[in-house]
Amino acid sequence: MLSTELGRSGCPVTGLSFGAAGIGNLYRAVPEETAAAAVDAAWDAGVRYFDTAPHYGLGLSERRLGAALRERPRDGFTLSTKVGRILEPVERHGDGPADDLADDLAHGFATPATHRRRWDFSADGVRRSIEDSLRRLGLDRIDIVYLHDPDDHAEQAFREAYPALERLRAEGTVRAIGAGMNQAGMLARFLRDTDADVVLCAGRFTLLDQRAAQQLLPLAAARGRSVVIGGVFNSGLLADPKPGATYDYRPADARVLERALRVKAVTERHGVPLRAAALAFPFRHPAVASVLVGACSPYEIEDAAAMLAVPVPEELWTELEEEGLVQPV
Repeated sequence: MLSTELGRSGCPVTGLSFGAAGIGNLYRAVPEETAAAAVDAAWDAGVRYFDTAPHYGLGLSERRLGAALRERPRDGFTLSTKVGRILEPVERHGDGPADDLADDLAHGFATPATHRRRWDFSADGVRRSIEDSLRRLGLDRIDIVYLHDPDDHAEQAFREAYPALERLRAEGTVRAIGAGMNQAGMLARFLRDTDADVVLCAGRFTLLDQRAAQQLLPLAAARGRSVVIGGVFNSGLLADPKPGATYDYRPADARVLERALRVKAVTERHGVPLRAAALAFPFRHPAVASVLVGACSPYEIEDAAAMLAVPVPEELWTELEEEGLVQPV
């Protein structure tokens, strides 16, 4: 699988990357052996960039990903995690098993709520978060660190957390730094006002939402920075558009469902599965270095690799543009 380097960092990433929220029990419990098999399948498919975060399953994703990668050659893969949420143990009364605790489904994860999340974009919080992540991962280093969802913490993120990441990069503790969000506006500010190497933008450069093309992607290209695109299926609708499918983590309304079905009709006229077009679309912009796909089973990552290998004719993009379904890139 082809790889590229992020910004000026020299940090390599493969075109397809593995998002590990799913193996942190996102929405449903995933057996340990299934989680490990998903990472193995990604490796076998040529994926060498893996992304996780403390938020995902209250550290479960980091623990599982680290265990699955620990015996791999450390120089053979790139690993990213995130800072901004500190995990603090929940005080418990008695000595019952952890599964007696409430679950974490209020935050989207089917795992016992053994910890609580505390927002912290201070410099000390950044260092503590990385130290905690390294312990959970059981690995000697993290390659890329993103500020995770600083939407409501912009002042502290820019004033304290980002400079802390710069110091860690200068020390050689990490190779590349940036921010990961579900919006494009603040990510453009990171590229404009900081020396970030890369940003991770989820759901904002897809067949249904091209807001990242307005400022973020042109700015990244002009400044020689990289963008990793996540959420290419917009949480499910672009994988299988049908009544009841989700769009940005909510049931899709009739208008957006109808648009997704129109896009699907175009892709199928050209003999291309919708999933393949959704995965290929972000690479139309030169600033995009990798597409991050969440997977919790071997089938999902194997399917993503197979779909990304499907040739997409230029005529498909032309027809989508002519029908006003996507913006010209």
